Amino acid sequence: MKINTIELFAGAGGLALGLEKANFNHLFLNEKDSNCCTTLSSNRPSWKVIHEDIHKINFSPYINQVHLVTGGFPCQAFSHSGKRLGFEDTRGTLFFEFARCIKETQPIGFLGENVKGLLTHDKGNTLKIIIQVLEEMGYHVFLPKVLNANNYEVAQKRERLFIFGVKKEYKDFFCFDTIPTKESINLKDIFYSGQYYVEDISNVSQIGSKYPKSKELLYKKIPQGGNWKNLSIEEQKLYLGKMFDSEGGKTGILKRLSMNEPSVTILTQPTQKQTERCHPLYDRPLTIRESARIQSFPDDWIFSGSISSQYRQIGNAVPPNLAFHIGKYLFPQFINFLKNHV
Repeated sequence: MKINTIELFAGAGGLALGLEKANFNHLFLNEKDSNCCTTLSSNRPSWKVIHEDIHKINFSPYINQVHLVTGGFPCQAFSHSGKRLGFEDTRGTLFFEFARCIKETQPIGFLGENVKGLLTHDKGNTLKIIIQVLEEMGYHVFLPKVLNANNYEVAQKRERLFIFGVKKEYKDFFCFDTIPTKESINLKDIFYSGQYYVEDISNVSQIGSKYPKSKELLYKKIPQGGNWKNLSIEEQKLYLGKMFDSEGGKTGILKRLSMNEPSVTILTQPTQKQTERCHPLYDRPLTIRESARIQSFPDDWIFSGSISSQYRQIGNAVPPNLAFHIGKYLFPQFINFLKNHV
């Protein structure tokens, strides 16, 4: 029995890869970025990848063929002026396109992924409106959950918000409570051969960005887990400039990761001043493959495009292992439901 999905805003395929491992069947994936589409198609020739602006896609031919619509729609504010908004009032946002796909295909349920900040975005109004719209479309929205990827076999402290819902008449057959967690893993667990990877990361491609010589010299003075605070006061003032006297927001500056800890959140650029992620042992940024392992991508998942595009694809992705554990939790619920309602 197949559980069919449509995935929107598919990116480099992290969510799709994890759900595939949990036995979900993708009818198609939509993505407008050409490099992402090449990444998807080259790694999974069997996947139907629609390289198109989502606004131009007619989803109605898939009505009653889809069990689950998934996707990480961007966090955008709605113009609400305190009033209750409906589906049409969200037109012009990418959430509207996510909701339109649900409306046109009438799946059993949906799974949306977003940043944790959606909880407080526009003082909580953005999430409130999203839930209102989905409920008015006939869906029950379970309490959204913030999940830390490090609890799901990902060597990274990465929190993401997941919104799951099903048609109101089916809500008693599904749940979205406590997704079983796994033991926390650290960088040494994925950089060396063992349970998660066959080879040491040193034997895999080392393509990536570099630091200027001046920054390399500073990093030589920073131990694993350290940052700019490990420099002398004179070096701190010289490097930070006016930021030296500012409060907060500086823990990511000249940050060096530790082999004995999970990584902090992998971002789309490895060398931004306030969010640097230096290798635990070497005086350089994380490579493409190191970043991909931290996101739990397999080594044979190859990213297309320029180095900056590859970093961006990895940084924007849902960690496949996190997606797998969510899928593993949801898949039997869909199977049991269909067995009793077909």
